[in-house]
Amino acid sequence: MASHLQTQLQALTQPDARGLLTEIHRGIEKESLRITPQGKLAQTPHPAGLGSALTHSSITTDYSEALLEFITPVTASIEQSLHQLEDIHSYVYQKLGDEILWSASMPCIVSGDDGIPVAQYGSSNVARMKTVYRYGLGHRYGRLMQAIAGIHYNFSMPQAYWDKAWRDAGSPGTQTDYISERYLGLIRNFRRYSWLLIYLYGASPAVCSSFLKGRDNHDLQAFDAEGKSLYMPYGTSLRMGGLGYNSDAQKQLNVCYNTLDNYVATLSSAILQPHSAYQNIPAGQDGDYQQLNNSLLQIENEFYSPIRPKRVAKSGETPMGALVRAGIEYIEVRCVDISPFSPVGLDAGQMRFLDTFLLYCLLQDSPACDDAEQHMQAANLDAVVNTGRQPGLMLNNNGTEVPMVQWAQQMLQGMQPIADLLDETHECSDYSASLQDQLAKVEDPELTPSARVLREMRERNLPFFRLAMAYSQQWAQYFRERTLSPETQSAFESETVHSLQAQTAIEQSDDISFEQYLQNFFAQYKTL
Repeated sequence: MASHLQTQLQALTQPDARGLLTEIHRGIEKESLRITPQGKLAQTPHPAGLGSALTHSSITTDYSEALLEFITPVTASIEQSLHQLEDIHSYVYQKLGDEILWSASMPCIVSGDDGIPVAQYGSSNVARMKTVYRYGLGHRYGRLMQAIAGIHYNFSMPQAYWDKAWRDAGSPGTQTDYISERYLGLIRNFRRYSWLLIYLYGASPAVCSSFLKGRDNHDLQAFDAEGKSLYMPYGTSLRMGGLGYNSDAQKQLNVCYNTLDNYVATLSSAILQPHSAYQNIPAGQDGDYQQLNNSLLQIENEFYSPIRPKRVAKSGETPMGALVRAGIEYIEVRCVDISPFSPVGLDAGQMRFLDTFLLYCLLQDSPACDDAEQHMQAANLDAVVNTGRQPGLMLNNNGTEVPMVQWAQQMLQGMQPIADLLDETHECSDYSASLQDQLAKVEDPELTPSARVLREMRERNLPFFRLAMAYSQQWAQYFRERTLSPETQSAFESETVHSLQAQTAIEQSDDISFEQYLQNFFAQYKTL
């Protein structure tokens, strides 16, 4: 009897399905810290030449004024996505003066929370809400954690695929609900298997000691006699571990991905229910806003997860309100480290494998998950984050201890039919080649990015900071020498002007108090 995966693949080989896989849509959101020529976090405001961080379509900021975020338009071409990301970098470098972009996920030289300026977006209610939310994150988790950068990979199947898949399934329920259920299945499988992505692409096994100054609640070791770098000998991605986007308070929050209703209900409750640990942080008393509210989550963005269901929200609409209104539109992969070995932090081979991996998660059978399995998934992820390259590492596969290497090989071999189909559809062999590259990494951990970081630190006798600085300078020169077409240059200049005008229009249109604005915003959660 054919497996669920085989049946799904068979459907994609039918004449009416040819070409569907060429229309997979993707977008990239890439964060980068602005730093001084000496490698310290920039203390300057968001460069005026980059327009408004509130309204610019492709250049904004994340937590800090110094943490830039670049957003590519949605396209069906990997090469186009990367070219657009390179164009954004090239334009930004025209406006940076002598500052450069940091080329790694773990930060440059930082001087504690006070040295990390919180992002500013203007005087409008929506701008103030974004900044207060960030102050709240700083009070709850510390600003250092928010200075860690990463890449978000947005992925969606074309509408024509869903039309065919829903029809082939017998048109159950509404198509909107069917699409959401299938994306939730992808998410459940992703959470089962995401440790593999961390092993293959984790690129943050070490950190500058300034990041941990005054902190001793970690298991990192000194890399060099001077103690300039700290590291995990077999670590892969410190960004995804206890030093990164993690929250002890959120560990009590068991978010279920079995149904969209359950997902929305769990997160809404966490946004509406007060949390005792945050009661003493001002949330509007006497006009003092140091957080948006005293709940476990201020808004759903505060929930840290390696993957999220998403839909583009309307103006003023909450992200979950958008999901309730029209279902899941795409998924956002959030566990991708920035590779210092690529100008923009990732390359075409990695994107091809991400597509192969995500299709594997979508097309596989995806049984419902329970709390026990979620704890097992978290333990597997933690093991690979901290000791992923350790010989003989064992993981828990549905209650059975198995060698990580064996499980990884089985999964990658199971992806071969998907890579073959993508190759056939795109008339190339690039997807299979990328898959073979990943198999080689499983067979030889020295081929992983995390091993390469540590090897280059040893061979070049450089602490983590100096190695990342060298790559940052290399890519700075690359982008400063790279020219934009006149059309692209003009489009960026126009968007800069337009974004500033749009920010002004938003500020002038405000006609309610900030308190009323927040009240209206949070009232939406009570109706979900």
